[in-house]
Amino acid sequence: MVDASGIMMVAHILFLFLDGVGLGLDDPATNPFVTASIPTITGLIGGRKLLAGLPRLEGERATFIPTDAGLGVEGLPQSATGQAAIVTGRNIPQEIGRHWGPKPDSRIANLIQTHSLFKKLIQSGKTTALLNAYPDRYFDAVRSGRRIYSAIPLAVTAAGLPLFDVGDLVAGRALSADFTGEGWRTALGYAKAPVYSLSEAGDKLAELARTYDFSFFEHWPTDYAGHRGTLAEAIKLLERFDAVLAALLAAWGEDNGLIVITSDHGNLENIGDRRHTLNKVPTFVIGEPDARRAFTADLADLTGFAPAISQALL
Repeated sequence: MVDASGIMMVAHILFLFLDGVGLGLDDPATNPFVTASIPTITGLIGGRKLLAGLPRLEGERATFIPTDAGLGVEGLPQSATGQAAIVTGRNIPQEIGRHWGPKPDSRIANLIQTHSLFKKLIQSGKTTALLNAYPDRYFDAVRSGRRIYSAIPLAVTAAGLPLFDVGDLVAGRALSADFTGEGWRTALGYAKAPVYSLSEAGDKLAELARTYDFSFFEHWPTDYAGHRGTLAEAIKLLERFDAVLAALLAAWGEDNGLIVITSDHGNLENIGDRRHTLNKVPTFVIGEPDARRAFTADLADLTGFAPAISQALL
């Protein structure tokens, strides 16, 4: 849809955030993207593997952009500054003089709270939500001071929005970070938590995203696997994500708007080295070609997402 000023507008944007995923080397001993069976992902880039050196690509359904997570600042990119750059559109590591993570310090927190994309959208009358559900123990830890919000939940709560809880998960208003909800049953002990198949989870994600102008889903198990997992576990995780993505794309028509997939730093692509990497991160923008072209026109690094989302929705 084009508004009166000629700006391409979209109905909905789903931001699918994969924590800790970069574009790594063609090394099957360390990079799960080399051997994982991920036909949905590779299909979006013409059958190519998701590796370092892949150029910007325009496909039938998606635009692919190798995206700079370093932002001109020395050192390994970190979660707090990378995610803050995504949700504010500002070069946060440059502003504070370094990469920082995993959680925001007071400087980063202030920048997030002041410049949150979620706050801007709410103030402009748009509907938005973080689609993840959080267990009771997460809220207890925050209230007690044992933990602080990471950048994404902080940006959401700075907009006056609630984080979803177990009640929302059971009611079907939110999803678990593992998509299926299996972990809520087996690891967290919530017997009433719904458990979806991978296909059902993709359908549910599409359904939830269509109820908001802008929705965000944070898939952090990718970063966890990069730090602590084995190559086999990382391959399985990617294959499960690919199955969810297949169902999501099948349920998402071009008239629904855009799906944006990206990350904050590299990690998963170099199993065996528990540190983050200097690699660029993969960005996919999926949807109608004209809307994709408008959205990605100035997108080259992590600071490009917030202004592109604002332009598309406001």
